[in-house]
Amino acid sequence: EVQLVESGGGVVQPGGSLRLSCAASGFTFENFAMTWVRQAPDKGLEWISAITSNGGRTYYAESVKGRFTISRDSAKNTVYLQMNSLRSEDTAVYYCAKGWLSTKPRGQGTQVTVSS
Repeated sequence: EVQLVESGGGVVQPGGSLRLSCAASGFTFENFAMTWVRQAPDKGLEWISAITSNGGRTYYAESVKGRFTISRDSAKNTVYLQMNSLRSEDTAVYYCAKGWLSTKPRGQGTQVTVSS
């Protein structure tokens, strides 16, 4: 059974940083691309970033390019999302998903709130 557990969310002021983690189990992590998606209040899912199985290729939405960095550690079966220069519009529930630009399966999410 695929399990994805996100952590690292919280409340941060505009301009601040957070690092999200997603611990994966139930599949051979090193063989799969991983994706971060988010859902802001009253909005649909938005792809934020993705990384290939070997980390050689990444994708970033225009809204986060230059501010967010995706990475992975196959020894820890974990994918990360470093978020810098956070803005109020980054407020959302952040999910990790198995696969390239996928939305399912995904974890339960972690809330990120950017507010002064």
